[in-house]
Amino acid sequence: MAAVYKSLSKSSNSKISQADGTPKKNKQRVLILSSRGVTYRHRHLLNDLYSLLPHSRKDAKLDTKTKLYQLNELAELYNCNNVLFFEARKGKDLYIWMSKAPNGPTVKTHLQNLHTMSELHFPGNCLKGSRPILSFDSTFTSAPHLLVIKELLTHTFGVPQGARKTKPFVDHVMGFTIADGKIWIRCFQISETAVSKSDANKENGVDASTAVSKVSQKPGDTKISLVEIGPRFVLTPTVILEGSFGGPVIYENKEFVSPNQIRSDLRLGKAGRYNRRSEQGLESRNKKGELGLRTGVGAREVDELDEQVLFA
Repeated sequence: MAAVYKSLSKSSNSKISQADGTPKKNKQRVLILSSRGVTYRHRHLLNDLYSLLPHSRKDAKLDTKTKLYQLNELAELYNCNNVLFFEARKGKDLYIWMSKAPNGPTVKTHLQNLHTMSELHFPGNCLKGSRPILSFDSTFTSAPHLLVIKELLTHTFGVPQGARKTKPFVDHVMGFTIADGKIWIRCFQISETAVSKSDANKENGVDASTAVSKVSQKPGDTKISLVEIGPRFVLTPTVILEGSFGGPVIYENKEFVSPNQIRSDLRLGKAGRYNRRSEQGLESRNKKGELGLRTGVGAREVDELDEQVLFA
């Protein structure tokens, strides 16, 4: 990861923003915790993010789900200015709160399509404590609420240089892409391999035994590729609050449908099918009763060929 780290360190050292000529320090610390009722998959995701973010601090579970303003006091206690809170509901749904403590703003997102590192078994791997490169889709600049979300994602997942437990390496990329109104998050390892002579010939479409006159990639060059390491998940923004876990609502996703409503619609659909089948069965029984085809129900007409008349 030497080439990537050198290029990034040169660009970061060249940015001097303070008046005395010293580089500006980016002091960011993230408090990661969850509520009661999280499942084992949610807990594995929390541990994966904690291992990927060396500037984070993990705390015990929060006992309340209504008094979320207490998270600001916890963040101040642990000297953190970012909060990543996992709120579990009914043991099924997971909502992730990203807040900039203590003044806000706060973004509430609904998590879907969760795949942890232990489930994926990807061949990639990254150094524990290394810093990531954050890659954002160009769609983040198309709307004001997406700009707010991008800034919060940068402060939460962007590991500052010189933070606690960090190592001077940049060996993985975190990608944030917007599709269908959702934020798709992926994590890739930056794999650097030296190009051999045979690989360079194959890359240029020439056999290794054939003489090469013009090659675009020489042996000894560094070949960079991306290998996914996980975790992967999708976030649906629902609400943006002006303050930290409180305050007026500055954005609300009108297209978001809660999972409770989806489950309720499914139950009503199943109940409707059952009611229709019950009504059809009742109509069939009434019809048979009117025709005298049911035993002991309705009056049956007696004609000349009836058994009671023939064998009387």
